[in-house]
This record gives sequence, structure tokens and C-alpha cells, in this order.
Amino acid sequence: MPYATADDGVRLYYEEAGSGTPLIFVHEFAGDHRSWEPQMRHFARRYRAIAYAARGYPPSDVPEQVASYSQARAADDIAAVLDHLGIATAHVAGLSMGGFATLHFGFRHAARARSLCVAGCGYGAEPGEREKFRAEVDAVAEAIASQGMEKFAARYAYGPTRVQFENRDPRGFAEFARMLAEHSATGSRNTQLGCQRERPSLYELTAEMRALTVPTLILTGDEDWPCLQPGLLMKREIRSAALAVMPNCGHAINLEDPAEFNRLLGDFLASVDAGRWPLRDPRAVTASITGMK
Repeated sequence: MPYATADDGVRLYYEEAGSGTPLIFVHEFAGDHRSWEPQMRHFARRYRAIAYAARGYPPSDVPEQVASYSQARAADDIAAVLDHLGIATAHVAGLSMGGFATLHFGFRHAARARSLCVAGCGYGAEPGEREKFRAEVDAVAEAIASQGMEKFAARYAYGPTRVQFENRDPRGFAEFARMLAEHSATGSRNTQLGCQRERPSLYELTAEMRALTVPTLILTGDEDWPCLQPGLLMKREIRSAALAVMPNCGHAINLEDPAEFNRLLGDFLASVDAGRWPLRDPRAVTASITGMK
């Protein structure tokens, strides 16, 4: 099995298909490398498409200590996979936890990002939601430890921003729930406590966003409530960002509506590769509503 090795020795399993400009996918907490199959099949026709399993997600290594998991490590693990494959720069696309990792990859390794697709990113970010989010993370970690993954997955899969997936695609949703139940309890718990719980709020990162000039696409479902306002924040603060909202969609947008997700991402990548992705015109940002004052 192919593995890249992070700087702390953790092995990261990856798969790749196709050839051309590299495009790496970074999965969400409830997914793994298999969650990107609709994108791997589609984009491998034109790109060197890569998906990997984050630390804590077999076949990748599952470190036993919470200290081995953090937002910074999640971003640097993307770089580790690229290093192993001899890739200097790549398009990077991530969903949810992977969206946070993708954004932080842009902060930490901007010169290596051809573009960033930050999808479903924002859970727990709003200032008034921080303590509530951290308490929920603690509850999730406790549920995983006490109940095991199978019982945990049977409940977590039916969250308020995932029922849209079941309604749209019951067969696809059942596969998603089954794969979630297969995850490592240790890895999932440690990911929650080390990465999710301790990551900084997006609202604390506006200076980093303003400095970012990498072409960026922000994607969210219009029923992914925790991500709507953070999506607007990123659009406002990142001058190289565009925002697209997918209708009647929840959180797992790449699986829930893969055709629309692939279309939006594909159009974005084509614009970037053609050198046609713009920075925001500063005249678009003014205190005046009409521009008459």
C-alpha cells in the first residue's frame, strides 16, 4: 500500500489516478479518502487526482496520543503527501475538517497552492458558538469512547445538516453511514479533541485571510447552517475568493450533489489554470451602497 510519511513519522495512506496538474482532496471528519470517489473518477480524466486518509483514519496510522493531532498538523500533512509524490504545487480541495486544513495550508504553504477549494467550512467558528461547539466536541469524543464507532455513527450520520443527503440519495447516504462506522474509534476521538476542539475560530484569522492571494473557491450548501456566515466572512476577507452556494444541500456536498460540486470545482480550476482568476477590484469594497458618496 502506498504511504507518505509526515515529519513526526505518521504514515498517511494515499491513492492517485490520472495525470496532469496535481489536484489533492482532503476529507471531512465523518469521511475518509473513499469519500472523494465521485471526484477522483471525474477529475482523473484531466488531472493527477490524489486522495489520502488523514492521520487517525486507517489505512493511515492512528497515533494513540491526542497531542499528535492538531490543525497545524492537518495542514502540514497535505504538504507531506505532496513532498512524498515529488509535487511542488497543487490545487487543494477540502471539505469541512478538510476545508479547514485546506485554508490553513494556504496560510502556511501559500507558495505550494495553485488554488484552494474550501468547502463546508465553518463549524464552531462564529464567536457566539465557540463554547457550545467545544462542549459538543467533548460530547462527541465521550460518545465515541463509551459507545464505539458503530453506535456513534448510527446517530452522528443523521445530524441536521446530513439528513439532506439521505433525502436526496438514500443509497449513497447508506454507504456513507456504513463507512463512518468503520472508522477507528481512537483516531476519531483524538481527531475531535486535538484538531476540531482546539482549532482557532475563523473570526480570529482575518489578518491571515486578508494576506491570502491564492485563488480560492468557497463552497457551501444552503442548508449547511453553521457554514453560511463563515462562508460570507471568508468571501469578504479573502480578496481572491469567490463564494458559491449549492441549493437544497446540507454538509456533504461533494457526495450529496457530485455533479454540481464537480461542475463548480471544474470551472474554477479551468479559470485558474488559464490564468483568468481575478483578485477583487478594490472599487467593489466601499462604505457606500450606491457608490454615489
